[in-house]
Amino acid sequence: MRLVLQEVNKAYHLDGVSVPALRGVSLEVKSGEFMAIAGPSGSGKTTLLNLMGAIDSVDDGIILYDGEDVRQMTEERLRIFRRDRLGFIFQNYNLIPVLTVYENVEYPLWIGDQWPDEKRRREVVMELLREVGLENYASRYPNQLSGGQKQRVAVARALVRRPGLILADEPTANLDSSTAHQIIELLRECNKSRGVTVIFSTHDSRILDVVNRVVHLEDGRIVRDERREV
Repeated sequence: MRLVLQEVNKAYHLDGVSVPALRGVSLEVKSGEFMAIAGPSGSGKTTLLNLMGAIDSVDDGIILYDGEDVRQMTEERLRIFRRDRLGFIFQNYNLIPVLTVYENVEYPLWIGDQWPDEKRRREVVMELLREVGLENYASRYPNQLSGGQKQRVAVARALVRRPGLILADEPTANLDSSTAHQIIELLRECNKSRGVTVIFSTHDSRILDVVNRVVHLEDGRIVRDERREV
């Protein structure tokens, strides 16, 4: 999925005061990129991801997904677009505690007008659990998993509807350094094997060594767009 942002601005209003979160952000992400948004807390990373994920709306500017202007989408179109074209990974995993690993990954397949039959659902879910190294954990519950295992479940769940774009907000923030690198490497492998565009935010420079593009944010502005070979 190709994503274009043109002069995007976003502010929040607190006690009658306008607090800018993003200031004139312009960015193009080509289909299949593996990209990090880096910056300190308060730099605008989460706001930028929320706008990219059509969770929030811009104050000014344009966001295009494969040439389609998000501002022209109806609420119903936005709902379907987020469901079918985007995958989300959260810092706190957001797994459903009463569902097993298998059921957490399967859950998005139940949302929509046409559900795959049970055999096909099982094929898709087990393929993803094998891919993230949790095939033998299908019947466990989230409280029986480590932080890294929970995030692997979250990765599988984000991929289950085969989206074009994965957005991950600080996906390694609650993990130790070794596990954090494993999760980023897993996302990188999914990016390569499935061709899915991956954008994740981080304030941890230690996990950027496998990324070939890093967009640096400070005070709501892009201060550097770094491309490199890895």
